[in-house]
Amino acid sequence: MRIVIAPQSFKSSVSALTAAQAIERGVKKALPDCETFLVPVADGGDGTLEVLVNSTGGEIFRTIVTGPLGHAVEANCGVMGDGQTAVIEMARASGLAMVPHRRRNPRTTTTYGTGELIRHALDRGFDRIVVGMGGSATNDAGMGMASALGARFIDQRGNTLPKGGAALAQLDRIDISGLDTRLGEVSFIGATDVTNPLCGPTGASAIYGPQKGATPEMVTQLDDALANFARVANRDLGIDFLNEEHPGAGAAGGLGAGLMAFTNCRLQSGIDLVCEVLNFEEHIRGADLALTGEGRADLSSIYDKAPVGVARKAAPHGVPTVILAGSLGDGYRELYQHGIAGVVCIADRPMSFERSLARTEELLEDSAERTVRLLLSGRPR
Repeated sequence: MRIVIAPQSFKSSVSALTAAQAIERGVKKALPDCETFLVPVADGGDGTLEVLVNSTGGEIFRTIVTGPLGHAVEANCGVMGDGQTAVIEMARASGLAMVPHRRRNPRTTTTYGTGELIRHALDRGFDRIVVGMGGSATNDAGMGMASALGARFIDQRGNTLPKGGAALAQLDRIDISGLDTRLGEVSFIGATDVTNPLCGPTGASAIYGPQKGATPEMVTQLDDALANFARVANRDLGIDFLNEEHPGAGAAGGLGAGLMAFTNCRLQSGIDLVCEVLNFEEHIRGADLALTGEGRADLSSIYDKAPVGVARKAAPHGVPTVILAGSLGDGYRELYQHGIAGVVCIADRPMSFERSLARTEELLEDSAERTVRLLLSGRPR
């Protein structure tokens, strides 16, 4: 039996590789002679940096940038094995996990540090930059990112806007005369797992603002601010983010729009990009089963998250995909309509969230063993 093991990281717990190794141990307990292939994946969010860099024999660097609250933080970026493709996770510089719950306020958080990571990559002379766009704390349409790279965002009085998404309501003019000219010489890929527009009921503020600390009133304020940015960007930059031609513009609090506006960027499905780099098609061809995993399986998982991406790649080869999930949320049954053959909750008893995080490796190993034994029980003897 040939099993491809392709989980993503379990946020705040284990990396994608560690998860894959735990699942493999469980598989081998049930089926010692099984042929296993470990293909840790990511979808543009947490773990994308390690997966792309480590799988290609690249290198990870550390630097100091401005965090989402304006304080100096240490952030990682890397280069893939080709020596020319930089990888940045915006969440390392501007991520929600970096902000304590009581201080979460997308009106004021900034992507400035993400721009500093990009500048760091430009200084190293890389030809291509991949920006992983999951896990943002921000809602500033990439204003902070672009400011770090030389753009100016100006109000009616000629003053530069302060940091944060709410300030975009006062935007009157965008000046790109000082924008780093190297941006036009480098190709950018925005790796994302969402296709939300910039504004409106399915836009960045309405869908993702609440998890970043936005109240209903703040959501309205932020959406209006992004709409104002879109109007000014249309006039000054010639890009209309209010039409339907830019899916994903609302990714990472509008960073998708910012990357398209200020860099030579195209947005791409994060899981598709990762699978392409990892030659996933070669691994899945001829397999009998794909085991993937994520921290929580729910309705949001159907929107091009890593497990569904794995299933989408496996289905044409007739390979069933089973998710090992840390927990199950509302709408997880919809996954069965998106190529997932089975969903297994790894918990073995009631426990606190903190306890489940501490036991993730053990739980993955045990649930993988149970899953394979169950599948073997239905096979002809």
